[in-house]
Amino acid sequence: MVRAFIALELSQEIRDHLSVAQETIRSCRAHLTLVDPKNIHITIKFLGEVEQEKLKKVMDAIRSVTFSSFPITAGTVTVNNPKHPHTVWCTIDDAGLGESLSCRIEDALSHLGFKQETRRFTPHATIARVKSPDPSLFSALNSLKGISYGSCEIRGIKLKKSTLYPQGPVYDDLLEVEW
Repeated sequence: MVRAFIALELSQEIRDHLSVAQETIRSCRAHLTLVDPKNIHITIKFLGEVEQEKLKKVMDAIRSVTFSSFPITAGTVTVNNPKHPHTVWCTIDDAGLGESLSCRIEDALSHLGFKQETRRFTPHATIARVKSPDPSLFSALNSLKGISYGSCEIRGIKLKKSTLYPQGPVYDDLLEVEW
C-alpha cells in the first residue's frame, strides 16, 4: 500500500516567502506543527492508501487528463476556520482553474473506485497545522496582511507518495505530467 495524493507544485520563490510567514506565526503561543517549506504544495486530491497494483491505473488516469498551464498567485495567510482553526494556509488565486482541474481529476479517478469529493475545491497551500489554538495566532496572522507571497505558472500535476515519520512526512514523486 502506498499513501498517495495528487498535487500542484509551487515555485521556490513562493515557498521561500511562505517560510518567512511561518517564522512569524511560530512566534505565537498556539501549538502548531509547521509544514517543511519544501513540502508546501496545493493538494488536488488525497487518495489515501492505494494498493500497488492499482497505482498504474491511477497513473494512466492522471495521464489522460488534458489541461493547459495556468498562473496562480499566493494570496493571504489565514486559517481554514476562524472559530475552530485546524490549518494555517495561504489562499491561492487561480481564476477557478484549479477547481476545473480538480473536477477533471475526480472524473478520471471515479471509475477506479475513488470517492468523489463533495466539498467545493478551495485552492490553498497548508503551511501549518493547529494542534492547540491561541488568540496570539490571530495577532500573528494580522501582522502578515498585505504581504505578497508571489506568483508562478502551474505547468503540470504530480502524483506523490507520502511516507509518515515521527519527524514529519517525506514526499516522493511517483509521476509528473506536464502540459
